[in-house]
Amino acid sequence: MLLVEDKNTHLEHLEDDIINNGFAGGQNAIAFLESLKDMLSGASSSKLNVTTKWDGAPAIVCGPSPDNGKFFVGTKSVFNKTPKVNYTIQDIRNNHEGPVANILRECLQYLSTLGMKEILQGDLMFTQSGKKMTTYKDGTGKSEQMISFTPNTIVYMVPENTPFGRKIAKSKLGIVFHTTYKGRSFDKLSAKFGANVSKLRRSPNVWFDDASYKDVSGNATMTIGESQQLQKMINMASGSLKQSKELLNKIKTEKNTLSVGVQLKTYLNSFIRAASDLPSTKETANKFREFYQERTQKEIDRVKTEKSKEKYQVIQDTGLKFIDDHNTSVYMACATYKSLQKAKAVIIGKLNKAKSIGTFKTTPTGLQATNPEGYVAVDKKGKAVKLVDRLEFSIQNFTAAKNWEKG
Repeated sequence: MLLVEDKNTHLEHLEDDIINNGFAGGQNAIAFLESLKDMLSGASSSKLNVTTKWDGAPAIVCGPSPDNGKFFVGTKSVFNKTPKVNYTIQDIRNNHEGPVANILRECLQYLSTLGMKEILQGDLMFTQSGKKMTTYKDGTGKSEQMISFTPNTIVYMVPENTPFGRKIAKSKLGIVFHTTYKGRSFDKLSAKFGANVSKLRRSPNVWFDDASYKDVSGNATMTIGESQQLQKMINMASGSLKQSKELLNKIKTEKNTLSVGVQLKTYLNSFIRAASDLPSTKETANKFREFYQERTQKEIDRVKTEKSKEKYQVIQDTGLKFIDDHNTSVYMACATYKSLQKAKAVIIGKLNKAKSIGTFKTTPTGLQATNPEGYVAVDKKGKAVKLVDRLEFSIQNFTAAKNWEKG
């Protein structure tokens, strides 16, 4: 399934849909959870496409140029107002520098051999210099020679003496394609989630794949009991969503940085940045008022003139009154958010059981097994959301230096 939308630059988390799109966003999130439950229970009658989020970097856009048909490579800067499109090594020298320029030179050399007929976007997984041999010792003390690569924050490992490992070892470059573009010019390109890599020319120098979810193990199937428990969580989210409809529809249109809606999203994300689970629904709702008051007070204290202070005082008073007047609805919105998170966690837990490549994170004491970064779900109408264990991965992306930036 392909999702048509603008340039593929950002996807929202499933639970954030209630803040971004109000009651309709909540209904959308619940519909996704229902479809995912059905898919994992083997009872899906609707078309739902799930792709794995590979933790690659940087994003590479390549294929025949809509301007002249020549093969090009680039980063997301091909979507700049003045696109940075690279047809030659000299173009790369002119447009880029440092590690990114080195990466693009290899992409131009190797990806140009795949016979691409359409523009694709993918996450770069490795170049020749980015692979290394690693001796990995599991919990039982057994050692195994692995090929490892760390494009972003996750360390990927493949056993050396396997067909997959030998393929990775021979390859000079690895990439996972996930998006297709069509349009008559760079500024008119529209994105479709999904990439048909079956028609690409195979090359020993390039390991490539699409990002479609593959349950090669057969372990990601829900039992009847698991499906029923998940349904209870979804029902709880649905019930509290109805009771917060008016509030969510009011705040979804707010764009001002100090508006209640924008600050509610910032507040909920602050727990992720602090590597902390949301507290109880009651505490989450009550602490939001404190959070909002503190944030607006900082602005009042920051400005110097009385006129500016009065302006922000009005914003604070109006926002606090709104929160107080909608106290029950704020509680129900937080309850919906938490229920969506819990249901999403169950889905992710099942999807993770089918991973086909070793994923690890670097800790002060060595490598620790971890899960894939997450997934993207696309429904038959073309709507998409990302499913990520935010406590595990979003904090890494908030703080981690990027290997490809460091070179």
